[in-house]
Amino acid sequence: RFMLAALLLTIPVGAEAQTVPLWGRFEKAFVAQADATPETEFEVEFRSPSGKKHDVLGFWDGARNWRVRFMPDEPGQWTFQSHSTPAAAGLDGVSGGFSCRPEESANPFLRHGALHVSSNGRYFEHADGTPFFWLGDTVWYGAGLSHKDDWDVYLNDRTAKKFTVVHFNVVAPRNGMPADENGEISFTGTDPIRINTKFYQRLDERVDSVTAHGLLAAIVLTWGLRPVDSGNYLPEKEVVRLVRYLEARYGANHVVWILTGDADYVGAKGARWRRIGRAAFGDRPHAPVTSHPDGMNWPWDAFREEKWLDFLIYQSGHGDDADTLRWLHSGPATEDWREPPPRPIINLEPPYEGHLGYQSRLPHTAYVTRRAIYWSLLATPTAGVTYGAHGVWSWHTAVGEPPTDHPTTGVAKTWREALSFPGSTQMTYLGDFFKSFAWWTLRPDNDLLVGQPGGSNPAWHVSASRSESGDLAVVYVPWGGEVKLRPGVLVEGLAAEWFDPRTGRRTPATPEAPNTFRAPEEHDSVLLLRPEN
Repeated sequence: RFMLAALLLTIPVGAEAQTVPLWGRFEKAFVAQADATPETEFEVEFRSPSGKKHDVLGFWDGARNWRVRFMPDEPGQWTFQSHSTPAAAGLDGVSGGFSCRPEESANPFLRHGALHVSSNGRYFEHADGTPFFWLGDTVWYGAGLSHKDDWDVYLNDRTAKKFTVVHFNVVAPRNGMPADENGEISFTGTDPIRINTKFYQRLDERVDSVTAHGLLAAIVLTWGLRPVDSGNYLPEKEVVRLVRYLEARYGANHVVWILTGDADYVGAKGARWRRIGRAAFGDRPHAPVTSHPDGMNWPWDAFREEKWLDFLIYQSGHGDDADTLRWLHSGPATEDWREPPPRPIINLEPPYEGHLGYQSRLPHTAYVTRRAIYWSLLATPTAGVTYGAHGVWSWHTAVGEPPTDHPTTGVAKTWREALSFPGSTQMTYLGDFFKSFAWWTLRPDNDLLVGQPGGSNPAWHVSASRSESGDLAVVYVPWGGEVKLRPGVLVEGLAAEWFDPRTGRRTPATPEAPNTFRAPEEHDSVLLLRPEN
């Protein structure tokens, strides 16, 4: 399957009379004359079979070499014409064409098309309207630090476990990843920066492998946690240059963009990132864009009118005290989703399995991680969620040490050991469960419940979500107990079953009394009500 997808998605540069799969990638190399510099503006205008115009940025690839990459969205004959400013021989006025046709493929992006936000703004879907359930995995440093064969081991594991997204950084140095596996960094200088094409030529193979495995690449374009991180110390115009370069290089893959990571977006910092987002993406077409806040931070009120911001992510983080739990299942996301404009909302960083809890200093268990993930899925209109394993996120290879620059997170397993944490297999069960019904119709509704079985204990909070038509409901019960549903909220005659998130086992749920169910065991369970099959 992997080799087939790789053949479909990677088109040899310079091939004559290229035929490109629909939703695959066209690529062409250009050789500039001596009058071009890495700062030369280079763009290629593509014309679709129906006459639609697409202006696509090209990118410098070292010496006098330039490239353009483009994802065709119509079958038929395409044409292109290149432009450069200032005009440079070899870059300006080059024309040509290619043929595009649909291909039979197991790759979901070749089968269903590129990703975009649904028309109601609540979830992601493919070009053909097929809903896309975001089940992410965190591998921040993996693409930069991995050997090719190891990266494929990782992707094969996550594909087999039915993850749909992996997110990773593409800029070094940054905290924890000073350089890639070959000692290369992504750019030198500050104003202006100078792109190191050796870094990105190696990274191309890692990004292409993600696409070939049928996974969505959620690419973090900069980082903004510390003053020494690229998103903070570079001038705004150079951050924009870097973002535009990365978009040109990887925008023809199946991606979403995370503008920066771990920033707080408050006050002047938030205003700075709003300006960068507008300058980098503007009103033109682009893959979905978001940005990654620091822990337990909901900065999105100030971003409500930003047209470039397509979806919202947040980080409930790695705390484990009562305040953290309340923020997770009853915090700002649970109310703010009602505010216009609607956007998909995803917890991109719930507690990583194996990471030390900030307050208890004990490792997060599979249960703790799983509980946070189910709460997150039901706290807002269901669009998806992301899992993380301590050791995988940092691509850890040292034995008996915490990740570099993260001493308080605890000693990490190596990435190979952490790859098999039980929580990652339980994400497979989670994905299969949600994909078995119309998850995209769910909306949070704790009024479905008559009281909380665990009382005021935040660790035992029961979360509920249902469809607007009342023919579907999902209730997460974190630790046994009796669940009472409010009469008249759901349609009558629904089938009920219990789902065990540890094992994936599903059993019929028989009410003890009208609208009253008892969790089958003293651990977390999920109650599903839906029409009879």
